[in-house]
Amino acid sequence: MTTNVDAGELGITFSDVARSKLVEVLTGYPEEVAGLRLKITGRTSEGFEHVLTIVEKGIEPEDDATVQYPDFLLYVEGEHIEDLRGTNVHYEFKGPNVSGLEFHNPNPVWRDPLAQEIQRIFDEQVNPQIAAHGGFVQLLELRGKRAYIEMGGGCQGCGMANVTLKQGIEVAVKEALPEIEELVDVTDHQSGDNPYYQPSKK
Repeated sequence: MTTNVDAGELGITFSDVARSKLVEVLTGYPEEVAGLRLKITGRTSEGFEHVLTIVEKGIEPEDDATVQYPDFLLYVEGEHIEDLRGTNVHYEFKGPNVSGLEFHNPNPVWRDPLAQEIQRIFDEQVNPQIAAHGGFVQLLELRGKRAYIEMGGGCQGCGMANVTLKQGIEVAVKEALPEIEELVDVTDHQSGDNPYYQPSKK
């Protein structure tokens, strides 16, 4: 069930340029629109990765908070409300077929010091190495002594992904942080588009 929240409570703001552009997009959308949805899609050492999508009537997300603005209704991803608090959305034209939306989020990428350290290891040690194969890994969540991760790029769908995880990434993390017992890969490897290595079919 969605929860109505006052705009001032979450402090999510839109620049005049962004609001004008979004209204233009919503006005030209061919289906009936319920609103827009702001969510977090990833985290890096540089900050959060965001996406703003159109919500069509009849498929409104159930667990989001909703904020009514003069021009549209905003759905705020329920799972990451605290991480989205205070975000400013701006728009800058960057060329045709390129999203010009810019998100300025003041929140720390991770509040847990252990998660912060895992992120640092990924950014400074792991990702620079697997980037040569077009791959990357990101931390999704830390639950107790288990870190849940997702692999992307050339690592998604790669037949060597588990070897990379267990003999490379997990070793690096455990050496620096022995309190971490396991890295759990939740990647959908079946949908990888361009794996670096594909096992031969028998």
